[in-house]
Amino acid sequence: MPQHKSAIKRVRQNKKRRDRNRINRSRMRTATKKVFSETEKANAELLLKDAVSLIDKLSAKGIIHKNTAGRKKSQLTTYVNNL
Repeated sequence: MPQHKSAIKRVRQNKKRRDRNRINRSRMRTATKKVFSETEKANAELLLKDAVSLIDKLSAKGIIHKNTAGRKKSQLTTYVNNL
């Protein structure tokens, strides 16, 4: 356990950020699974729009790397186009 006030505060901040990042990554995974589980192209395109928007937001905030975001968007788009 930390002894200094600044270290105690740092532990609190890290926990808050870790929880926030975990929630956002989970939302992203759920959105991508919804797209991949869809079999109708019209519905998949709507889900794709939401998923891409979420991935862009997470990338902009630094929660996921920009190349990871690009790769995920590419995979999703390829899947939807092949339906």
